[in-house]
Amino acid sequence: QVQLVESGGGLVQAGDALRLSCAASGRTSGQWFMGWFRRAPGKEREFIASLNWMTGNTAYGRFMKNRFTITGDDARNTIHLQIHNLKPEDTAIYYCAVRPDSSSSYDYWGQGTQVTVSS
Repeated sequence: QVQLVESGGGLVQAGDALRLSCAASGRTSGQWFMGWFRRAPGKEREFIASLNWMTGNTAYGRFMKNRFTITGDDARNTIHLQIHNLKPEDTAIYYCAVRPDSSSSYDYWGQGTQVTVSS
């Protein structure tokens, strides 16, 4: 089992920046991909970004790369999501997840952290 705990969410104003974190613990060996997703009210879950611990490569969802940046720490158990110039439409629950490789599904998910952006 892998446990994922997100943190850093909150109520912010439009134009602010925010840094979310996700700490992984448990049987993380072999879980090479960690990713960020979000679900806004009334919408489907949306892929934001992922990090491949083996290569250091990152991938971003459509239209995400300009304001979202994913990074990971040297211990390979925590990822961060830096969000710049927050907009009200960024209001969502932000989740992190892990998977062993790019062809597998994300099997482990955190509980999410709420981000609310006021205009």
